[in-house]
Amino acid sequence: MNILITGAKGFIGKNLVKALENIRDNKDRREEFSCLRPLTIFACDIDTTDEELDQFTSKADLVVHLAGINRPKNDEEFLKGNRDFTKHLLELLEAHNNIAPVLLSSSIQATLEGPYQNSLYGNSKLQSELFLLEEGKQSGRPVVIYRFPNVFGKWCRPNYNSAVATFCHNISHGLPVTISDENHEMNLVYIDDIVLDILELLRSFAQKGTLDSGYREVKPVYKATLGEIVHLLNEFHASRKTLQIPRIKDNSFEKKLLSTFEGYLAPDDFIYDLKENKDERGNFAEFIKTPDRGQVSLNVVKPHNTKGNHWHQSKWEKFVVLSGKAIIKQRKIGLDENGEQYPIKEYHLSDERYQVVETPPGYTHSLHNPSNEDPAVCAIWCNETFDPENPDTYFEEV
Repeated sequence: MNILITGAKGFIGKNLVKALENIRDNKDRREEFSCLRPLTIFACDIDTTDEELDQFTSKADLVVHLAGINRPKNDEEFLKGNRDFTKHLLELLEAHNNIAPVLLSSSIQATLEGPYQNSLYGNSKLQSELFLLEEGKQSGRPVVIYRFPNVFGKWCRPNYNSAVATFCHNISHGLPVTISDENHEMNLVYIDDIVLDILELLRSFAQKGTLDSGYREVKPVYKATLGEIVHLLNEFHASRKTLQIPRIKDNSFEKKLLSTFEGYLAPDDFIYDLKENKDERGNFAEFIKTPDRGQVSLNVVKPHNTKGNHWHQSKWEKFVVLSGKAIIKQRKIGLDENGEQYPIKEYHLSDERYQVVETPPGYTHSLHNPSNEDPAVCAIWCNETFDPENPDTYFEEV
């Protein structure tokens, strides 16, 4: 399939082009999109020559029209960059008798309703829509129109047309954030959801040979106030000190906003120190904490040293040895029906085979390194984050 993408270097265009390149180059191995191969991408942007665009329109099987102007130097450029370029694109297609479907990236501002009733940008997008729909009726060209609300995600340019991008940039770089109304609610769609919806349309066209014309909405649409967004971003930024990872349920706004925020960090912020607790036995550091899924820690035990010898009322843990060897001993506390201590169970772990040992509440346990030379490096997950005011840790030798 030959796909022409206008505005290929813009926010949506860059994400879509990269996704299509992955399909083209067999890096994206999802079977449902294999029908797009062999795939040729005609990437058109402001530096594309008229001759190149003429060639692209002669060969395109489908056009994804993302190009547009939303921050012009003067108001006249709205119509020139949006409506007039759409007309020019269609004229080139018509000159080649090419009735390839066109997917148009428009805006919710094209409704010209409410706060958008006097939007010059919205009017120029509406003019593009009407021109495209009318041409489609006359030529038989399938036309699909997206009226996007606020779009967020990686590679969006801050201080341009996305408040989320600006917030991400400023907070990640320690710059102030100004909000005129923290209760102002935004409707938002995530860039990867847009790309996936476009890919689904391309797949449908590849399989059926046509598309149904009309308006199309990308889902889900998230609602969040400016205050809520800034609060979440500040939490994300602080996580390098608190180690807290927020609740990020699958397909949630929080998960997608965190993925977006990570992309705005400066490279020097990709690395940060953990607080290390060292003694003669080894080293211990908390790695990740969560509000509802416990925490992950790292534990290093020096040769012939033992840690632990304690039990918990409610906490339970999972141990795995990443490097070296370790012996985990466990014993149920208290006495059995005969007044005897419960038996000790030993678990021998090593990096030759990844195994997990669980230590349940009410069992005293220890971690011993039997090696003469090599430290034992372990990862530990606990179902609760550590609370120094209520550590739930009681000494008792195994």
